[in-house]
Amino acid sequence: MSELPALVEDLALILVVAGFVTLLFRKLRQPLVLGYIVAGFLVSPHMPYLMSVVDKADIQTWADIGVIFLLFSLGLDFSIKKILKMGASPIIAACTIIFCMMTLGGIVGHSFGWQRMDCIFLGGMLAMSSTTIIYKAFADMGLTQQGFATTVMSVLILEDILAIVMMVMLSTLASGASPDGSQIVGSLAKIGFFLVLWFVIGLFAIPLFLRSVRRFLNNETLLVVSLGFCCLMAVVSTQVGFSAAFGAFVMGSILAETIEADKIIRLVEPVKNLFGAVFFVSVGMLVDPKILADYALPILFLVLTILTGQALFGTLGYLLGGQSLKNAMRCGFSMAQVGEFAFIIASLGLSLHVISDFLYPVVVAVSVITTFLTPYMIRAADPCYETLVSHLPKRWVRRLSHFQAGTPYTTASDSLWKDLVKAMLMNTLIYSILSTAVITIMFSLILPVCRHLSTEWTGNHWAGNAVCGLLTVAIISPFLRSIVMKKNHSEEFKALWTGRRINRLPLIATVLARVVIAIGFIFYICNYLTRFKTALIIAIAVGVLTLMLLSRRLKKRSIKLERLFILNLRSRDIEAQVHGRKKPLFAGHLVDRDIHIANFELPDDSTWAGQTLRSLQLRNRFGVHVSSILRGSLRINIPNGDTILFPGDKLQAIGNDEQLTAFSAAVSTELHPEDAEIEKREMKLRRFVLAESSPFIGKTLKESGIRDQYNCMVVGVDEGQKNLTLITPFRSLEVGDVLWIVGEQADLERLLALS
Repeated sequence: MSELPALVEDLALILVVAGFVTLLFRKLRQPLVLGYIVAGFLVSPHMPYLMSVVDKADIQTWADIGVIFLLFSLGLDFSIKKILKMGASPIIAACTIIFCMMTLGGIVGHSFGWQRMDCIFLGGMLAMSSTTIIYKAFADMGLTQQGFATTVMSVLILEDILAIVMMVMLSTLASGASPDGSQIVGSLAKIGFFLVLWFVIGLFAIPLFLRSVRRFLNNETLLVVSLGFCCLMAVVSTQVGFSAAFGAFVMGSILAETIEADKIIRLVEPVKNLFGAVFFVSVGMLVDPKILADYALPILFLVLTILTGQALFGTLGYLLGGQSLKNAMRCGFSMAQVGEFAFIIASLGLSLHVISDFLYPVVVAVSVITTFLTPYMIRAADPCYETLVSHLPKRWVRRLSHFQAGTPYTTASDSLWKDLVKAMLMNTLIYSILSTAVITIMFSLILPVCRHLSTEWTGNHWAGNAVCGLLTVAIISPFLRSIVMKKNHSEEFKALWTGRRINRLPLIATVLARVVIAIGFIFYICNYLTRFKTALIIAIAVGVLTLMLLSRRLKKRSIKLERLFILNLRSRDIEAQVHGRKKPLFAGHLVDRDIHIANFELPDDSTWAGQTLRSLQLRNRFGVHVSSILRGSLRINIPNGDTILFPGDKLQAIGNDEQLTAFSAAVSTELHPEDAEIEKREMKLRRFVLAESSPFIGKTLKESGIRDQYNCMVVGVDEGQKNLTLITPFRSLEVGDVLWIVGEQADLERLLALS
């Protein structure tokens, strides 16, 4: 009999131990991530009296796959449109917290005499709070419906995105002995270039592909296609110098804009959970008790740094983002822990061999301690606020309580200029990146083939150059036309042109600047592929661009491509509106009035099911207003008092933090109790023969009370035929009738005693 590979034995050990430990942590109401870390510690070689993993290299490979799927899932929860609609407030808060915590972490590491790269990576790890742990803490404490919780989650999303960029930057820093500012700027430019390129191409091509094959997609094929896209982008990302995890995140973000996003999230969840468990177990395997004992003082100091640093700098960041002092302190205190991204950053440092071995277990220990302290830090926010308010001058308290990130006054003309220039710059940047990518691909892949064929057929490569050049110009022609013509007929452009004559010269300058950029692309292609004089190349470029601008066919093609891209970008929103899952537009205007709208789902065993809104008295009990009910694909707006609730109904309620918190608690707690003896509720079929002494003799089936009093049902009467005879409610029961009755065991026994 052949032996099992070591990998299978290791996986069996890991998953069995992780299963039992996480069950224990679930019972203790602790995050499962900590359970995985403890399981990894138990199966590591550092525990000599227990079974340990044999081949750590294979487990590390699975852990790397886990990181890819974790970030792919994170990307699926990320929406480009959400970030664009957040405004400046969360961005200010996230950037302030990350910069301050990275600086603080670097200072702490330097104070202990650690190496330079240890300090840099430590700062990156301490700057990342845990989305999973904070969300669970909010849910356990009933705070998810409060306004500040939404603000925290917005900042956490931005932190996760900035963590991806940070990983790329740390990889760049680790690759050079002393990277200068130009390298960092170049790396940021490279990140921006490929992000825009991948998002634009991905949002154009992938929704189009999924739409064309939608009728062939079932759960299995959709899962395989999604994970295939994930792994493909991971490979592409590594080929251009980024990490596989970065590519997986990008692909998840692209798929997040498709109609299939919700289904993909559900399908990928088990895969992510499996490989994510292996990753976090591998994290626990690196925890060495000896290192923890040797670095007990730094661990304690880092815990205090996290708690005080996030409380201070987190509050400062949210204050600068426009929150009141009370909400800022609630938000800042909530983020006082080290998140899962710290482990990913630490894994990156170890794989690049730029950080010391002790740093990983130290950060894991800090994460475990701060995770346990997270609920206490959240509860401490309000008492600390009351204490601070009692000691601050009243004038300071008033200003901090009503602090808003205001915007300077601008005239209508300034606002139009701002919107127009912003749109023009964004449009020019995107189409320039697409044109650059096309030229790079054509010159790298197609040009050598064209030159080779041209040399074989004509003896020189000039014909190949011409063919490749014409193809390249034809492909980028819609992009160049959009660079020049886009926004020239917009409402902002017309308003500025007709409003004041002084605006016309700057407007003409914006058009000419974009013309120069478009000519520059054509000039580069001609200059690269020909030996013409500069003046002739410029003339050719101007002529070609003029033909592009005058071509109606090219105009239609350009507009068609842009509309298709916008349709792909909005497809998930359109699908959500059709099925009634998107919040109404007025929801965003309620925040300034200390109330907001929240979603609730009625549990299957809710005591509210089957009752009308009038009988529940929700407005009187909680002060909330139910504005809409989503039931499957049916949306009931402004339901009246006679509307009956059903299990699974999604309620949209309007109220303030306290009202919605009380409403949420009632929704989740007012349930029918679980049946402790459910095994005794089995339905059985029994045969009864009515004797002379039976109290049912002479009564109709309806009068007998078999259904109403004994909770049983007569299926039929056996009259000796092949099939049972159906019995009507008004048939009189007679001696010797053979009844077949369905009911629970206890009820059947009561009937048996009477018959």
